[in-house]
Amino acid sequence: MNVLLLGAGGREHALAWKLAQSPRLTKLYASPGNPGIAKHAELVEIKDGDHRGTIDFCLKNSIELVVIGPEAPLVDGLADNLRTMGFLVFGPDKEPARLEGSKGFTKDLCTEAKIPTAAYSRFTSADAAHYALKEFGLPVVIKADGLAAGKGVIIAETEEEAKAAVDGMFAGDFGKAGAEIVIEEFLEGEEASFFALVDGKTALPFGTAQDHKRVGEGDTGPNTGGMGAYSPAPILKGKMAKRVMKEIVEPTIKTLAKRGTPFSGVLYAGLMLTNDGPKLIEYNVRFGDPECQVLMMRLESDLLELMTAVAEGKLKKAKKPEFAKDSAMTVVMAAEGYPGEAKKGGRIEGIDKAAGKNVEVFQAGTAEEKGTLIASGGRVLNVTARGKTLKAARKAAYDAVGKIDFPDGFYREDIGWRELERA
Repeated sequence: MNVLLLGAGGREHALAWKLAQSPRLTKLYASPGNPGIAKHAELVEIKDGDHRGTIDFCLKNSIELVVIGPEAPLVDGLADNLRTMGFLVFGPDKEPARLEGSKGFTKDLCTEAKIPTAAYSRFTSADAAHYALKEFGLPVVIKADGLAAGKGVIIAETEEEAKAAVDGMFAGDFGKAGAEIVIEEFLEGEEASFFALVDGKTALPFGTAQDHKRVGEGDTGPNTGGMGAYSPAPILKGKMAKRVMKEIVEPTIKTLAKRGTPFSGVLYAGLMLTNDGPKLIEYNVRFGDPECQVLMMRLESDLLELMTAVAEGKLKKAKKPEFAKDSAMTVVMAAEGYPGEAKKGGRIEGIDKAAGKNVEVFQAGTAEEKGTLIASGGRVLNVTARGKTLKAARKAAYDAVGKIDFPDGFYREDIGWRELERA
């Protein structure tokens, strides 16, 4: 089977690594890819956003399945155009992809389907938003409605911070994503991530994880795309996992199908586990990054087989995903300055020394320059390890981090701290 994987980050490196293990794979192409992905796939150049170019490549290279890694092409409708041309696609069409493309769209769907979530209001002007802030109390959550690379959420602790967040979003701090905003009540509890494979009608659980969004130790500082993650999430199992499927995932799938816009791909539910039960914070319509890395480390099933079943609408007859009982942890090594303006061009050495049994270094923001690996983005490496316990996975991951020479990089030293304290 010839497969085209779209994307260039650590998530796509983890997907390429796992897809390459499938006996069903004939040839794996990746665009644009990165130096790490190049070890598993042939890198090709397809202009970002070029739907016609993507289709032409698929026709010329007998592509049978297209795996769309990041959210932007999905929200832009690439999956629709590929399906129209008869290609199998792993990833939702444009309309159901609005679950991630518009916070307001998702909140309104929650109201329609009676899905537990935070109280909210939508705004298209700063004046109206300022007036409504007093109704929410403090702290309060301010969200840019559109795609903002995981950074368009501000938790304001004071009235001044809340007003500044509103003004900043409408002033363009997050580009077009902030043309509309959502204000939400602040939920008390612990965050966790739940994944499900969906083929339009059938949904199968696909693992759990917890990530660390804040840039600083002890979950402090500004939000990032994620500084590390671990899987499984022990707080999200058994009865709690069943509640998530019954109260959140299944009503979402049924509502979209009823509208005539069925969801196909992986549905990633960001949850707050409150005293009243699980509540939806937001949806992503693709694998999380860096959650994907720890899921792939634990996945024992054939990823390509599962993705094909989703794309063909045959998930009901497919084998249920199997994961190792082991834990996995990933530690993000980021470039100096992240999540602000990250320093690019920093030399990276020692990856081969760090990788080993049950340890993989997935490359995210990297490039090659005259044979030397350098940083080309904010989050640069995902050092990922698997162990019989979370403590063992953590030790292996940080031991591997210690073998990497990246002078311009930094990382959090406390990934998994909350669960390790519980243990």
